[in-house]
Amino acid sequence: MQTGKIKVFKLSFEGKEQILHIYGPGHTFGEVPVFEGKSFPASSMALEASGILFLPRNRFVELITQAPALAMNMLADLSKRLRAFTVQIENLSLKEVPARLAAYILTLSREQNNQTRVTLPISKAQLSNLIGTTPETISRVLKKMSDLDLIRVRAKEILLKDLEGLSDLAESGKI
Repeated sequence: MQTGKIKVFKLSFEGKEQILHIYGPGHTFGEVPVFEGKSFPASSMALEASGILFLPRNRFVELITQAPALAMNMLADLSKRLRAFTVQIENLSLKEVPARLAAYILTLSREQNNQTRVTLPISKAQLSNLIGTTPETISRVLKKMSDLDLIRVRAKEILLKDLEGLSDLAESGKI
């Protein structure tokens, strides 16, 4: 992707959305059909105006044949995503909402290279779909985290007041 923001998601038969990834510029998505030869196992949607580069399977196979380093870079990226999926599955199945939300905020802190504040790249509704809860629960947990002086929320900006406390919450889930 060259510009914009894309969400990759699955929908249940009941219409419940589970966001799998949110990608920004410089990220690739939709590689499964290239390697597996089947359709993409999820849906994707632009969250904002986006510029996307599409490579047909045969052209992409030519490229990785001519430049094996490209294949190694893709394998590294796919490995990182697999590791992230493992963490996401662990979080969704084994951790309570406060721990999942604290872990997400800490991940944003690392991604945005900022230990004092993070900016939510998505809406609270999308965040709730990402971590497997409801927008109301997100609001309640953010309020509780604020009451405990772990964070302060200003619209889409979250001030990080106690990184150690957030880390403890991400691990224990105890709020």
